Amino acid sequence: MKILSAIASILIIIGALNWGLYGIAKIDIVENFFGGWNSKIGRIVYILIGIAGLYSLLYVIFA
Repeated sequence: MKILSAIASILIIIGALNWGLYGIAKIDIVENFFGGWNSKIGRIVYILIGIAGLYSLLYVIFA
């Protein structure tokens, strides 16, 4: 479980930085590195970030 929590934390940090940079300077990290929503790998990254957020939310609620 520690590995899963660490991976989720890393993905959440990437997501937070992505939204922060997008809000400040309209820079989308996922789009720049992985092609954004138009590429399969970009979609996978966005989905994994969302799943990591849900996992962390459930972990906090039920821990």
